[in-house]
Amino acid sequence: MNLPKFLAINIVETLLRVLPFPCKTGLIKIGNPDRNSPVFLTCNYHLTVERVKRVLKGIDAYLLVANSRGINVWCAATGGLFTNHNVISVLKVTGVEELVDHRNIMLPQLAATGVEADVIKKKTGWKVIWGPVYAKDIPAFIRNKLKKTPKMREVEFPLRQRIEMALAWAFPISIILALIMIPLWHEAISALIFLVWGLSFLIFVSFPLYSQWLSSEDKRIGFVLFDFGRGGFQLILWGVLMLGLIVYSLVADDFSRGFLFRWSFITFIAVLLLSIDLMGSTPVYKSGLHEDRLLRVILDEKKCRGAGFCEQVCPRNCYEVDRNRHIATIPRAGRCVQCGACIVQCTFDALYFESPKGEVIRPETIRRFKLNLIGRRLVKLDKL
Repeated sequence: MNLPKFLAINIVETLLRVLPFPCKTGLIKIGNPDRNSPVFLTCNYHLTVERVKRVLKGIDAYLLVANSRGINVWCAATGGLFTNHNVISVLKVTGVEELVDHRNIMLPQLAATGVEADVIKKKTGWKVIWGPVYAKDIPAFIRNKLKKTPKMREVEFPLRQRIEMALAWAFPISIILALIMIPLWHEAISALIFLVWGLSFLIFVSFPLYSQWLSSEDKRIGFVLFDFGRGGFQLILWGVLMLGLIVYSLVADDFSRGFLFRWSFITFIAVLLLSIDLMGSTPVYKSGLHEDRLLRVILDEKKCRGAGFCEQVCPRNCYEVDRNRHIATIPRAGRCVQCGACIVQCTFDALYFESPKGEVIRPETIRRFKLNLIGRRLVKLDKL
């Protein structure tokens, strides 16, 4: 694919990121693969597939695209839409087994919340190798003999991703508000769109400045969907905007209560919409809508064998494994985003979730019941 087309796909599908973008499943040959070429697997979210194909350019490989209903890897795997069945199905249907002599398949690390490496091995004979979190690291991963560095395992929220999220929120919200404003106050539509885009970029680009004040454990303020965190950064922005409008009105000698009321109401609605699950829009915090945000991962040292599955799939590098003593520890537990990948992949069931009340969600439950659209795992909890 040429660069202009690739850029166009990135722009359009980033602006419409809130929607699924499915593409064809199956087998894609990259370059001129032979019987010893590596086999990669990803979901059928179109933007992901195109980015992976571009990263693999120059590498002779097979790329399997499994059905995730057009949703990205992490969301689909966590929500039960990218599972063992999807992986096994694409392995069998594509006939890739007849094209290579080995049985190693590389999956994106973030699929570990929904795909069980142990089950894939038992049912197909294919060994799952967890690749890097980001596709851009695949070439370095291959050069490093399929071993990940800690940086390759960890999710981040760099400027590029923050800009993408700003675009993903600003575009649909500005469209929705513009449609609402057409019959009510069409003269202000241009200014409103400019304001929404400005707020969106300000909220996400400046994220590192206020991220330390966010906490998944805090109660949400206002309606259940709106997430302001401890700092109330978005509300502070709204207050600054209101102060600016008042100053502008006084300087322009055009003070009008009606004007201020309309703009205060409109901007407040814009701030609310941009505050829908702010933490869930980042990869470094658990969604404020998910009940799992209050859980903590517990390690049963009696069951732990120090195999390191937890370390390999944790997207926040919470674990360290002592290979001499054959035991894992969680020295950075405070960074955990409760994704459950470590629990799903531990073949010794040495990890589980515990609620603040001492209730337990056991490994078999995490593997069987996934999170629904509002982040609930509809199961009965046990007491220790």
